Amino acid sequence: MTAVVLLLAAGVYVAYHFGYQHGPAQAGCTVKAPGDEMTLSVTQAGNAATIAAVAASRGLPERALTIALATSLQESRLENLDHGDRDSLGLFQQRPSQGWGTDQQILDPVYASNVFFDSLVKIKGYTRLPLTVAAQRVQKSGYPQAYAKQEADATLLATALSGHDAGALSCTTGSDTPYSAGGRLGNAATVAARLTREFGAAVKPSTDDGQPRTVSVPSAPAGGAAEGDGDRRGWELAQWAVAHAHDLKVQQVSFGGMNWQAAQSGKGWQKLKAPGGKGSPVAAGAAADRRVLITVAR
Repeated sequence: MTAVVLLLAAGVYVAYHFGYQHGPAQAGCTVKAPGDEMTLSVTQAGNAATIAAVAASRGLPERALTIALATSLQESRLENLDHGDRDSLGLFQQRPSQGWGTDQQILDPVYASNVFFDSLVKIKGYTRLPLTVAAQRVQKSGYPQAYAKQEADATLLATALSGHDAGALSCTTGSDTPYSAGGRLGNAATVAARLTREFGAAVKPSTDDGQPRTVSVPSAPAGGAAEGDGDRRGWELAQWAVAHAHDLKVQQVSFGGMNWQAAQSGKGWQKLKAPGGKGSPVAAGAAADRRVLITVAR
């Protein structure tokens, strides 16, 4: 009997310590491309998505976003730090004493991203410069060559967050159940307000489709766009929502015939089920008219 108990205990030890345990995946995000992959915490992914949204609100090219992401990866690992070298703060380690703004302003990711881009766009021909040169002209770092080592990851991340690689970014919630089942409640108005603040007024989110928990966002920019542009914009918005799913308590995101669900986040983006089946009829409607639908936990 004692031998059996010891064998069982040994089996439990091996299963736990060598990866055979079952359960939800740890919360985090992954960006994938053929032959390449990058992992981020949910905080890092959310901050990266905010930088990307600000770049989109200003109509900046993807190269500008790549430079900004590489800079933040090097300066703070995409963390909104409340400390740093001397008085450096935030995503880009900007210094109040050097005129970047107040402490409170710099610790606002939207403000910090905007002032970074304000400085970047003043550099003549910045899109044609080596990344490390463009970043250094903004940051004036003591280690100007350090930005170059972040370029590959920044390029992968920028491609996903600018919508050029559909479904490339996905996040896991660290739970087998929807946020609503676990008591985490979302607010559609909060999501709509964040979309508008980060992407600008042209994004036009709405919550008036008879679905009080769902934010609907047109994928085509105001003024109309080619279908390909609408697809890119849609994925830009959809992957922003997934990157912010943890802090905004997003339960489901749907676009382009694909669906991400917090309850099944380990499976990543999945194809929408046909109307009349077990899939969400709201999500099926989004596929038909090219809306991005973001549903929060109730």
